[in-house]
Amino acid sequence: MEQRERRYKRGWVDQNKKFARQRALVILQVRSGALTAREGAKLLGVSRKTYYEWEERSLKAMALALENRPAGRPPVVVDEEKETLRERVQELEKKLYNVEKTIGIKEMFAYGKFRDRGAKKNRSIGKR
Repeated sequence: MEQRERRYKRGWVDQNKKFARQRALVILQVRSGALTAREGAKLLGVSRKTYYEWEERSLKAMALALENRPAGRPPVVVDEEKETLRERVQELEKKLYNVEKTIGIKEMFAYGKFRDRGAKKNRSIGKR
């Protein structure tokens, strides 16, 4: 991604956060009675219907964010299909390892590395 694109994206994100904060402030002012819904909608440049939709979404999100949750990291959702595939891959890797070792041992015997180990040594050398 080009630097200009990153700057544009960062600017867009910052601008979006600014608008979200502005909306939240207006919604809180309306909920506290400092503004009417009509005035809030006008300040935000939207219809009253849109304003009420935003208000409902924001209040739901706030209630969800304030729910009690257990301490610590949230539990990781286990995907059964991925877990089954991971186990199968491990099983196949073990089989492959065993086959490679077996082939290696067969090759060692085929090339004679262990062929003459059991034969008696010629002890007649040096005897008169």
